[in-house]
Amino acid sequence: MRGAVTAQAPAKVNLLLQVGPLREDGYHDLVTVFQAVSLHEEVTAAPAREWGISVESADGTDVSGVPLDSSNLALRAAQLLAERRGVDEAVHLHVRKGVPVAGGMAGGSADAAAALVACDALWQLHSGLDGLAALGAELGSDVPFGLHGRTAVGTGRGEQLVPVLTTASFAWVFVLGTAGLSTPAVFRECDRLRALDGASAQPGDGRLEAVELALRGGDAEALGRALSNDLADAACSLAPELGRTLAAGRAAGAVAGLVSGSGPTVALLADSPAGAQRLAAELAPVVGPGRLRTATGPVAGARVLEPVAS
Repeated sequence: MRGAVTAQAPAKVNLLLQVGPLREDGYHDLVTVFQAVSLHEEVTAAPAREWGISVESADGTDVSGVPLDSSNLALRAAQLLAERRGVDEAVHLHVRKGVPVAGGMAGGSADAAAALVACDALWQLHSGLDGLAALGAELGSDVPFGLHGRTAVGTGRGEQLVPVLTTASFAWVFVLGTAGLSTPAVFRECDRLRALDGASAQPGDGRLEAVELALRGGDAEALGRALSNDLADAACSLAPELGRTLAAGRAAGAVAGLVSGSGPTVALLADSPAGAQRLAAELAPVVGPGRLRTATGPVAGARVLEPVAS
């Protein structure tokens, strides 16, 4: 058995998020297009006498809200893998966070994906991607995508994935929120707003096809026109500053912008990596440089980081 294994997994942005009506099980049917972007979580799994977890920030990301007990998703992932595969060994997980906490970019799910990959390698289980993804789906809707990465259409709760085949790359600027938003609270607000105005979900309205066409064509302008998030109004209702951030992004030259997932991170699409740098520089005096991250996508899913030979 190896002494310690480090794995990384990416953040995600939802290029499309269509939210169906509330189901009897308390979830909503989703149609979403995930894109993995180059903000990463790193998880190191090392043998230990007892289960434990520690966390640090890789880039100034506030980690004060990350639980360090059995409710932590990465720790739950490692323990679930051990239970299902009959491993009677504890590990200590150390997480280096580079994804906003409670930011709608699936940082916790990326931790879980990285923990599954790291522990699978540490224990030499050879579970395979599909085996780990099946476990990940038990932990959270976004965990399977953290394992797969790249770009994919998600259905069901978002855990049923079909890859979108594209060679195009896109550039992003992410504006971190000043406070986290609870995903369940945003979904409840979405349901409340729909009930107030009599709106209903409209699956099959052509939005998915528009996003897929733009992705395959590598057309940032077309992708900008196709970006859509049914949770945006709810997130902006709970955090009105999101609307102001989106307006500031458009004024600074973004191709388009949207709330990332359930928020409160705002994702701004740029025309190129150089354009993303210019956009971030333009926004820095408005929102503060500490709230800005630039990234590209798509990127690969969770993987082991091999040590560099000396």
